[in-house]
Amino acid sequence: MARIKGAVNAHKKRRKVFKLAKGYFGAKSKQYRAASEQVARSLRYAYEGRKMRKRDFRRLWITRINAAARLNNMSYSVLMDGLKKKNILINRKMLADIAVNDPAGFTKLVETVRG
Repeated sequence: MARIKGAVNAHKKRRKVFKLAKGYFGAKSKQYRAASEQVARSLRYAYEGRKMRKRDFRRLWITRINAAARLNNMSYSVLMDGLKKKNILINRKMLADIAVNDPAGFTKLVETVRG
């Protein structure tokens, strides 16, 4: 049986790594081993970053809602509890948007919870 040489597949594999490593500093974009390690690390960071983005935005929305609620003499937790009890189904992203762009509308929501 004939021996199968691996040059073509090895070259494809390396080309894929170098394509991902384009723009990296120094050896990380020129040498296969350094590039391979950095690409693996970068992909891990990207994966974690996609998860962290969701957490960061939720934290931002909560901060904005809390700030707007306190301007209306109410805490975040009391506001959210009141919204649930009044069966007002609105997510934090929309609440934060209302708090920033429509303070009067947000005040009406707070009054609804209070009343």
